[in-house]
Amino acid sequence: MENQLPHLQIGSVGSSWVKQATNQIVMNCADIDIITASYAPEGDEEVHATGFNYQNEDEKVTLSFPSTLQKGTGTLKIDFVGELNDKMKGFYRSKYTTPTGDTRYAAVTQFEATDARRAFPCWDEPAIKATFDISLVVPKDRVALSNMNVIDRKPYPDDENLVEVKFARTPIMSTYLVAFVVGEYDFVETRSLDGVLVRVYTPVGKAEQGKFALEVAAKTLPFYKDYFNVPYPLPKIDLIAIADFAAGAMENWGLVTYRETALLIDPKNSCSSSRQWVALVVGHELAHQWFGNLVTMEWWTHLWLNEGFASWIEYLCVDHCFPEYDIWTQFVSADYTRAQELDALDNSHPIEVSVGHPAEVDEIFDAISYSKGASVIRMLHDYIGDEDFRKGMNLYLTKFQQKNAATEDLWESLEKASGKPIAAVMNTWTKQMGFPLIYVEAEQQEEDKVLKLVQKKFCASGPYTGEDFPMWMVPISICTSDDPTCAKMQILMDKAELTLVLKDIKPDQWVKLNLGTVGFYRTQYSPDMLESLIPAIKDLSLPPVDRLGLQNDLFSLARAGIISTVEVLKVMEAFVNEPNYTVWSDLSCNLGILSTLLSHTDFYEEIQVFVKDVFSPIGERLGWDPKPGEGHLDALLRGLVLGKLGKAGHKATLEEARRRFKDHVEGKHILSADLRSPLHKQADMQEEKNRIERVLGAISQPELIQKVLTFALSEEVRPQDTVSVIGGVAGGSKQGRKAAWKFVRDNWEELYNRYQGGFLISRLIKLTVDGFANDKMAAEVKAFFESHPAPSAERTVQQCCENILLNAAWLKRDAENIHQYFLQRKAPPAMV
Repeated sequence: MENQLPHLQIGSVGSSWVKQATNQIVMNCADIDIITASYAPEGDEEVHATGFNYQNEDEKVTLSFPSTLQKGTGTLKIDFVGELNDKMKGFYRSKYTTPTGDTRYAAVTQFEATDARRAFPCWDEPAIKATFDISLVVPKDRVALSNMNVIDRKPYPDDENLVEVKFARTPIMSTYLVAFVVGEYDFVETRSLDGVLVRVYTPVGKAEQGKFALEVAAKTLPFYKDYFNVPYPLPKIDLIAIADFAAGAMENWGLVTYRETALLIDPKNSCSSSRQWVALVVGHELAHQWFGNLVTMEWWTHLWLNEGFASWIEYLCVDHCFPEYDIWTQFVSADYTRAQELDALDNSHPIEVSVGHPAEVDEIFDAISYSKGASVIRMLHDYIGDEDFRKGMNLYLTKFQQKNAATEDLWESLEKASGKPIAAVMNTWTKQMGFPLIYVEAEQQEEDKVLKLVQKKFCASGPYTGEDFPMWMVPISICTSDDPTCAKMQILMDKAELTLVLKDIKPDQWVKLNLGTVGFYRTQYSPDMLESLIPAIKDLSLPPVDRLGLQNDLFSLARAGIISTVEVLKVMEAFVNEPNYTVWSDLSCNLGILSTLLSHTDFYEEIQVFVKDVFSPIGERLGWDPKPGEGHLDALLRGLVLGKLGKAGHKATLEEARRRFKDHVEGKHILSADLRSPLHKQADMQEEKNRIERVLGAISQPELIQKVLTFALSEEVRPQDTVSVIGGVAGGSKQGRKAAWKFVRDNWEELYNRYQGGFLISRLIKLTVDGFANDKMAAEVKAFFESHPAPSAERTVQQCCENILLNAAWLKRDAENIHQYFLQRKAPPAMV
């Protein structure tokens, strides 16, 4: 039967070292039955264990021995049986379909954070490092891979259909990075400039789809070798696409596993955003080969350092490989502003969280660890300067290679290299949650401008009123209209208030804080300072990343009730000449949030008119068809703008979309990948399927909504993608939101068991309930999760309830003003 899980019999032998005499050995172990265990001191008789006591709650086993094991080295041998589970963690099976349509299974691993113990009994903590000698006995027509290169492959004596594959010994490493994969794969290969064999493994028949990632990986390895000034330590690296995979990818040393959508690119059918995503994920996982694998965090408390660092440097690497992507502007929209949104909540958490029980680890794989982590490292890199930053990184990696380190160790290396107070500055960003809002006003004094700055914690619920006064050490850069791309002044703000004098600034020159939107803070300008910046948005003299930052700050200030939403709408109208994709993407996202909010009112139509007014000029400039000489970003922008106009009900866009879709279906004229989200069944590529799954929910007929929700749990959709189908329904319409929330409640048992509390459950909850905007719904969500606890998503639930209450307050506060503003925009000008 399909759901009877295959059992695997495995033996493990390890050299151990008894530090003090004992008759018990305690190890991590989960879902494993031990058959026999013995310990042989070096040069002595082996002693058989007489008892195995499992502590299932703690995922441990105690082996008891009849006599005392003396101090010294020896060999521990264990025979055990485990299961190849279907939970996407530990050693698990992944289902795939062959080109001829047969269903097959691959066996793959995902051990981070604490699941190596599901594959073999071990000491499963990052600081307990060891070397691993791995052999796999597998069917002879299957590919077998592990962290190292194959050193021997011979027939298995007991069964002629099997072979035994032996891999080279690994360097000293942590258990969570051990990996093995058995399945059917094709591959493409190359050697990087520094001689490392690089392979990308793809499903059978799709080798061509591995070429893009191969090219990125081959460019990336020498880039990191040069950046860190430390060579890649293994002889080979494999990147492999796994059919069922809970995370985006996993940096196992020498054998990096990916979701298909994060690795495979079809030269004809992949859209630009998919290429970019693949480039970023490859850059991220390869950075971990140094930062994480060679030097590993001491304990999960320092996970943020591992992930935050890799999430920052992936952009540095993509910028090096693809300068035309303008990727750093995209960082601000994708990571920086997302982290600020979460970190302004009362239910946020500091970057560094003390982690006790392994169950708590899943909870910190969130936007704070990744995106805020990456943002503060970007700010730190800017504050130190590239040259000293690289020096410090090299010091750190060479001092701790093959060992473990804590956050403080990195600060110490960077401090040594730069001579700046790194630990003092960074502790204010990693040890306390939240970030500052800096209020600034300017006064002209003859030839100079005198600026007064005040910092206070920024809260999504409005002005900060707490008893304590959290303080940050904030690197601040200031530019003026004289040269918008260059800092006129840089200073470290280490107190609550600061007065600065900018010399030789004329009254008509504007002043802008946070050049490049690098400092992790929000800025509130005095009304006249803001007024003077608006023309610089219109005439594009302010660089894209600063236009984006300015608009995003204002939007979040309005959301928090510090300024009126109408102020932001006026600024949004200044973006009529905006050419930059990322600026539009951020604007679009904020208008989407506002649109969702106003779907709870009776003037929802008015915001659609506003969206059409803002987006139609750029829509007309771009048109539907790529023009000669257009690049990556134009393709991204076209998809964004047409999608936005279509969703807002722009008549000409909808008519053209229907016409082109009809031609596409009839085979007259195939739509380009950047413009389509076509039919699911025919789509052979996972990326294509995902694109469709996410938009299926954008419908409003109740019976179709139900159909899509039922489809989400069907065999047709991979377990990891169910979440984006349900999320698409929740984000598609007001009706969809209600239906999706009811569907999640009705099918909670099945959904929860499917993800076993991993981080996909948090994502599901967030996507389903974030758009609600009344106090009653917040209470309903809270009550549901009180009676259906999801420990790994506890913080997510609190954050969602907080967001619903914030939305409700925003609606009460501003709905009437917004409505008046829309009405007055339509009114004919008064006759004089």
